[in-house]
Amino acid sequence: MNSVKTTHARVLAQSKPAPKSMLVFGLFLSVLMALNINLAQARSAPESFADLAEELLPSVVNIIALQEAPDEEPQAQVPQGENFEEFFRDFFERRGQRPPEQRRGNAQGSGFIIDSDGFIVTNHHVIDGADAVSVRMQDGTELEAEVIGSDERTDLALLKVKSSASLPAVEFGDSDDARIGDWVIAIGNPFGLGGSVSAGIISARARDIRSGPYDDFIQTDAAINRGNSGGPLFNMEGEVVGVNTAIFSPSGGSVGIGFSIPSNLVENIVAQLRENGEVRRGWLGVRIQTVTEELAEGLRLDEAAGALVSEVNPNGPAGKGGIQQGDVILKFDGRRVPEMRKLPRMVAETAIGKEVKVEVWRKGKSKTLTVVLGELEDEVAAAAAPQEPEPPKGNTPTEVIGEIGISLATLNNELRERYSFSQDQEGVVVTSIDPAGTAAEKNIQEGDLIIEVDQEKVSAPGDVEDLIAKAKDAGYRVVTLLVNRQGQHTWVAVKLKD
Repeated sequence: MNSVKTTHARVLAQSKPAPKSMLVFGLFLSVLMALNINLAQARSAPESFADLAEELLPSVVNIIALQEAPDEEPQAQVPQGENFEEFFRDFFERRGQRPPEQRRGNAQGSGFIIDSDGFIVTNHHVIDGADAVSVRMQDGTELEAEVIGSDERTDLALLKVKSSASLPAVEFGDSDDARIGDWVIAIGNPFGLGGSVSAGIISARARDIRSGPYDDFIQTDAAINRGNSGGPLFNMEGEVVGVNTAIFSPSGGSVGIGFSIPSNLVENIVAQLRENGEVRRGWLGVRIQTVTEELAEGLRLDEAAGALVSEVNPNGPAGKGGIQQGDVILKFDGRRVPEMRKLPRMVAETAIGKEVKVEVWRKGKSKTLTVVLGELEDEVAAAAAPQEPEPPKGNTPTEVIGEIGISLATLNNELRERYSFSQDQEGVVVTSIDPAGTAAEKNIQEGDLIIEVDQEKVSAPGDVEDLIAKAKDAGYRVVTLLVNRQGQHTWVAVKLKD
């Protein structure tokens, strides 16, 4: 691969002595050249991907996930349920060839060999529900595969095949080193056409496509289609920097927006699958939310970063370690938490039982706590669908808080019954909303229970009014409210009137 290096033009002798500053600059450049330091370095477009593709193709395989055929005679199928059967038949017949045979009940995807002993990485969704899995090598050899382990949360699976020959394996690269604009190539089995190579660049990093709690995808414009799932995304050194997993496409075909699981996450998951056949993840025991610019102002933070704790499991590691509702987790195990969605992955990748330092922001000050990490267990929770609250009845006294446009009432037995609040819950109830107020802009609703204002507990409307006045007198434009809505806690930043 060619690289463009900055060159320095040789300065010819002149009749007039060069200015002193020019001589100093020339000496500086000479030192840099002597030390072989480049002032700038950029990668040019490769003249060809042929050598790299030729080297890597043998390590990429087709995955065939077979499901038992139903009793009745099924319709002929093509990979991944696509309706291109006639198109492919015509395509091959016009060239005097037979179309590749499809097994009944097949799903096809891609994978790549990571160990010459036969370990192969692919996507969980490629082999999920399969009764048998086989692997087709580049030379056409087909081998039965054993599923060593599979992880639905990250959509990764590890297979093992037995072969009399040593298999060509590839290595993982460091996905953290991959930069937007770097060239990459994808190899896989789109629409059952194995050994297909496409090239592009890294279009974006750290994409969240809302497929799970650990989303951190590499986005690429290298053509990825159905059947590429589980295939590798290579850098120009021939290292795997991602596992191709999903595409964004209104049409079902490639439109240049594909997503790959970064290799640093893949390596961690694959190592656990290889060792244990399953993935064990760390557990902190908190519910968190994003720190917006307004919340950062209300929490007196210098920047909108970290993860805001909206709920703490008192019996979980966080609760036992002293983490409190309203804390902002700034650092976890020595690593900065730049945004909320990074924390679940940090916790999941940390060893169970490890004693970790957690730096939190609490009421305007930084505090470091020690937490012993637990193990995340699969949980199934059923939540009642939200219902529209009914207006309060009786003669419950209310107070209008004009600064944010809400009316509040002290929590009493009538309101506890109406809004299903337990006897141990405390706070003030929102009884009405001014549609033009700032609370309405933040979706504060009638029936919400306000528990804290700026991390101070409130039990009467007057408490809210006093804390708002205190914030305004101090020159703040925002207050933070801890709101309980149908059992779920969340922090809301509400602007004050100018």
